Amino acid sequence: MSYKVGLVGKPSVGKSSFFNAATMNDVPEGAYPFTTIDPSIGEAYVGIDCAAPEFDETCEPNHGFCEDGTRFVPVKLVDVAGLIPGAHEGNGLGNQFLSDLNEADVLVHVVDFSGETDIEGEPTEGHDPRDDIDFLEAELDQWYLGILEKGIEKFQSMYQGPNPGDEITLESVLAEQLSAFKTNKDEIKQVVLSLGLELDPEPWDDDDRFALAQEIRKRTKPMVVAANKMDTAAAQENYDEITSDPEYDHLTVVPTSAHAEKALKKAAEGGVVDYTQGDDGFDIVGDVSAEQERGLEQIREFVEAFDGTGVQRVIEAALFDELDAKAVFPGSANGDWSKGPFRDCFVLPGYATAEDFAYHLHSDIGDGFLHGIDCRTNRQVGADAELEHRDVVEIVTTG
Repeated sequence: MSYKVGLVGKPSVGKSSFFNAATMNDVPEGAYPFTTIDPSIGEAYVGIDCAAPEFDETCEPNHGFCEDGTRFVPVKLVDVAGLIPGAHEGNGLGNQFLSDLNEADVLVHVVDFSGETDIEGEPTEGHDPRDDIDFLEAELDQWYLGILEKGIEKFQSMYQGPNPGDEITLESVLAEQLSAFKTNKDEIKQVVLSLGLELDPEPWDDDDRFALAQEIRKRTKPMVVAANKMDTAAAQENYDEITSDPEYDHLTVVPTSAHAEKALKKAAEGGVVDYTQGDDGFDIVGDVSAEQERGLEQIREFVEAFDGTGVQRVIEAALFDELDAKAVFPGSANGDWSKGPFRDCFVLPGYATAEDFAYHLHSDIGDGFLHGIDCRTNRQVGADAELEHRDVVEIVTTG
């Protein structure tokens, strides 16, 4: 599988610019609503320390690329259509937005921290980015609440009272109703109980139902905030205020400049700078005009102050921090790389076991799984053994 990161936010905050900077695609950009009408899908990357040097090998990536010891593994980035207030009721492109959004494993909310766009995405001054963060979370919460309410109604219409032969449970009905969010009855049951609620909706009030919808949303649609346009003084002031506000402790907020990332990548392609995405610095190696040099030095100030442009860090935070994903390399315990060394690297769920890895490689490999081999220690790995980030594992199989 390839994880899918959903890029969301109101119009005109630099969402398409972020998408282009991360993927170097060329979707339309503009300071007006609905620049993006249909979702654009591109290939972004997460950076992982390559394992090949530990085995005195030079990797030959089948997908992605490797640069200066960092393996860049592809993930799907989806630039979802513009969002406006009332999307959960179908306003604007709301229905399409929510449909596209549902395909994402994790969300990156691009927010204009400079405060130069209002809640509708129109130009303004002094807008509080907190309003944008609150507005998106509120839209998602109301979306989840509407689906949850339908599940509760379905349960109440089906439930005939407790008896030994009755297999209808609240958690199973709600899990079926919310199945599009990739949840299950065990997780639903755990969330209900964690909120101190009974496994019976009869005594729940409106606040209980909303709290449940909100908690399910947080668990099934984790989110990172890309604090965009941070190369302005106003944005940096807003960033300091928001990151020190306990109301937003539940969110990871990454200072970002999509403009700086795209400019550096273009300059690197043109041989003007030596820069690898995600780096916290760069060198000017080509001929530049005085004006270009001034522009690059302004970018340098931002990059050095915030340890990079933030674009790469946002995507990696989404996968490795919010989803707790991990990267695993297929290996060769005896050093036989007949198809080339370290061709592949896969990003898997944090709970993935050796057997899960085998099935990820191919269903026949999973069906014939015997054991794995940790290529660093040459020890056998059992089917249920959870793998670690950057493990190098050979699968031994009858298939």
